[in-house]
Amino acid sequence: MLSISASARIEPSELARAQQVAANIAGLFDAKVVGQARLRESLLVGLLTGGHILLESVPGLAKTTAAQAVAEAVSADFRRIQCTPDLLPSDIVGTQIYDAANGTFVTQLGPVHANIVLLDEINRSSAKTQSAMLEAMQERQTSIGGREYPLPSPFLVLATQNPIEQEGTYQLPEAQMDRFMLKDVLDYPSPAEEAEIIRRIDAGVYTPEQAPAAAASLEAVTAAQELVRRVYIDPAVINYMVGLVFVTRNAHQYIDSRLAGFIEFGASPRASIAFSQAARAVALLNGRDHVIPEDVKTLAHRVLRHRLILNFDAVAEQVRVETVIDAVVAAVQTP
Repeated sequence: MLSISASARIEPSELARAQQVAANIAGLFDAKVVGQARLRESLLVGLLTGGHILLESVPGLAKTTAAQAVAEAVSADFRRIQCTPDLLPSDIVGTQIYDAANGTFVTQLGPVHANIVLLDEINRSSAKTQSAMLEAMQERQTSIGGREYPLPSPFLVLATQNPIEQEGTYQLPEAQMDRFMLKDVLDYPSPAEEAEIIRRIDAGVYTPEQAPAAAASLEAVTAAQELVRRVYIDPAVINYMVGLVFVTRNAHQYIDSRLAGFIEFGASPRASIAFSQAARAVALLNGRDHVIPEDVKTLAHRVLRHRLILNFDAVAEQVRVETVIDAVVAAVQTP
C-alpha cells in the first residue's frame, strides 16, 4: 500500500476549513433551491474539481436558479447563454470590433469569460458553436484575433439539455459529451417540495432584494480545489474505478448477455479520470481525506450515463442506461 507523504497529508484544520466552505455554499443553495440534493452535490463536485456538468431535465426544475445560487454563494461572475441555432462561436468566445475613432480593432470578450457559465439548451446551438464552447472548456482559454485570452479561475460550465423537445436541436456528439465530467438527470419535486417553492415565491425569496450575502470567497474555493487534489486514493480503489470502466468495454464477459447486448460502445479512459477527480471531491464533502468505494458507487450513474452508448435495440425495448450501469457495478467486486 502506498503511503501519504508528510507534505501531502491533509491536516484536520485544513479539512475542517474546506468542509465549512462547502457547508456555507450548500446552505445558500438550500435557501434558494428546494430539494435537489443530488444536484447540489454535483455542482459542489464540479466547483471543487473544475469539472464541467451536463444537466438533463424538463423545463422548470430550477437549473438556472441552482447555477445562480452557487455563483452568488462564492461571489463569482455568472453568465447565462441561451443557445439558439443562429448563435455564432464569436457570440460565446468574443470578437474584435473596429473602433472608428482610433482606427484600431478592440477585443470584446464573450460571456464565456466568467467563473460560472450556464449554457442553456446546448443542443439547440449548431455543431460549430458547440465545438467552440467545448474547446474553451478543455483549453481554459479562447483565441481572438490571433491572441490567447485565459479564462478566469475557478471556471465551471453547466450545460443543460431538454429531453422532451428534439425539433430544431443538434445532438451532442459522443466525443463532446465525454468532455463533461458528470451528467445529472433531474427529477420532478415532490408535492411537499412544490408547495414549498410556491411559499418561497410568495415570500419574495427569489427577488433581487432578497439576495443573501456570499457564503465563501473565490480564494476559498481555489484553496479547496488544491485540497481536493491531495485527497488520497488507495491503489485498490483506483483498480476498482478502472475495473468498472473496463467492464463497460467487455460487458459480455461479466454481465448478463441480454444487457451486454445493448451496449454499443463502452466508456473511455476519461471515465476513470472523472471517477478519480469526482470521488476525491465527494470524500472531502463527507469529511474524509481519503476515497472509499462508496464514493465511487455514488458517482457511477453520473460518470457513466453519458459515456455508455447503447444501441437501437435498447431504445426499442426502453432499457435505461442506468439499468446497465447497475449491472456493471454489481459485476465488479468492491475492494
